[in-house]
Amino acid sequence: QVHLVASGGGSVQAGGSLRLSCAVSGKDTDMNCMAWFRQAPGKERERAAFIYSDTGSTSYVDSVEGRFTISQDSAKNTLYLQMNALEPEDTAMYYCVLGRMCYLGYSDYTYRAQGTQVTVSS
Repeated sequence: QVHLVASGGGSVQAGGSLRLSCAVSGKDTDMNCMAWFRQAPGKERERAAFIYSDTGSTSYVDSVEGRFTISQDSAKNTLYLQMNALEPEDTAMYYCVLGRMCYLGYSDYTYRAQGTQVTVSS
């Protein structure tokens, strides 16, 4: 059984940084993609970033490109999201997910963690 636990959220002023972590316990060899989704109040959930586990290939939504970095530590079975130059528009609940491929839809991922709240004040 695979279990994901997200952490690292908090409150920060605009321009600040946070690093989110997603600890993975258990193993499912069919899974090859991890991603971070976020959902702001009143908005649809969006995929902020993803990484293919085998190649390390990454991709970001335009609004976070150049400010966020997704990475994985295979030895620690942990996914990270380094968020720099945070903006009030980044305020959202952030979720990490694990799936066979890097799907666009949140519900397509097999394993999903609880959210961690990020609040950015101006």
